[in-house]
Amino acid sequence: MAAAAAGHNQTASAQLFERARHVMPSGYTRHLVVQKPNPTYAASGDGCWITDVEGNRRLDWVNNFSSLIHGHNKREIVDVLAAQAGRLMSAVLPTEWEVSLAEILCERIPSVERVRFMNSGTEANQIAIKAARAYTGKPRIAKMEGGYHGQFDLLEASFQSNPGNWGPAERPNATAYQAGHPQGLLDLVTVLPLNDIEATRAILRAEADQLAAVILDPQRLQLGMVAPHRPYLEMLREETEKLGIVLIFDEVWSLRAGYNGFQGEIGITPDLTTMGKIIGGGIPVGGCGGRQKFMSVFEVDEGDPKIKHSGTFTANPMAMACGTTSLRLLTPEVFARMAAQGERLREGLRAISGSRRKCWAKARFRA
Repeated sequence: MAAAAAGHNQTASAQLFERARHVMPSGYTRHLVVQKPNPTYAASGDGCWITDVEGNRRLDWVNNFSSLIHGHNKREIVDVLAAQAGRLMSAVLPTEWEVSLAEILCERIPSVERVRFMNSGTEANQIAIKAARAYTGKPRIAKMEGGYHGQFDLLEASFQSNPGNWGPAERPNATAYQAGHPQGLLDLVTVLPLNDIEATRAILRAEADQLAAVILDPQRLQLGMVAPHRPYLEMLREETEKLGIVLIFDEVWSLRAGYNGFQGEIGITPDLTTMGKIIGGGIPVGGCGGRQKFMSVFEVDEGDPKIKHSGTFTANPMAMACGTTSLRLLTPEVFARMAAQGERLREGLRAISGSRRKCWAKARFRA
């Protein structure tokens, strides 16, 4: 009786979590939402607000890591989603929406002359690495110590190193992030010391004959912790071009920085760009684009391509319709307004913190 009464008095979230524990490991399918004693379950969203199953209304500062850049329940996106669902949810055939979204990205993003679509940022980075290897014929890739590029063993190397395993500052070790991380994949990764120009240049030159690509988020490492310095990015562009290494900008997160992506803001153009989040309007999506010569590995005009890439939900019309609508709404004026709002927030945070700078990252970086 007492146990039954206790269960009856549980919150709606606690009751949902109890059900979840019977069908998912520890009750979760996304580790970033882990919360004790149970997660809060969402019920609905509108604009910048999200309402949980208990009826509490909260200001949503995350917007699913910017994928909902227009906020929840944006009317134009909801309308096109509903209309497209009534026409065609998915098919083997391509649709006009796919062409429209590709046209927008090729027009806006400096490095993108051709683009292919995937279903997540992780997949976009996987495909970009495949393209770089196919184009160069070389096996190794280089990434930044502490860099995050999705849940892919090869690119998780040294995501969260620690003083016990990270090795020399000027020549970081490739360390495992997950249990069971194959040593064979770690052996294919060169880890670069962010913002150390001379050390990075020396590594690139020493391994140029084996390095297919260098990949990094050009704006912020680990979602805002440390910024690559402009001279460092300029050095990477110069050295990779000279050494025949493909430079990949992971703009899955940073594409939101401006109308032309972060690369347009800083005037440094990579060879390949990976994209996601805002280009799907809230629907799962990924994209890999770049200059035509690098994207030629996917071409079929003269027979089998060097890289065969497909997927059941690749370029599905729901994501393409929402993504096209999302980007059409993101005009230069909207980006300018968001930049002004961001600066207002930064000024307020600086005032509150007394301009103290903190870094909560678990890896070391040169600030």
